[in-house]
Amino acid sequence: MIVFYKFSDYIRRRNIKRKDIIRDTGISSATLANMTANKGVSTETISKLCAYLKCQPQDIMEFQEEKTNV
Repeated sequence: MIVFYKFSDYIRRRNIKRKDIIRDTGISSATLANMTANKGVSTETISKLCAYLKCQPQDIMEFQEEKTNV
């Protein structure tokens, strides 16, 4: 599963406001909310964010194994 906790950390450390990301990239607040909830977003969204933030995908997201109940 892809998790986006790094995204919140990244923008907080750089003092970037979500409203500025929304205004400057055209990414909706609903999409940013999906990221906060670790829901799927498109590669186009990841691309826009990386271009805007001048970062690599691994700077804002991470793959984590899903826990299985065995």
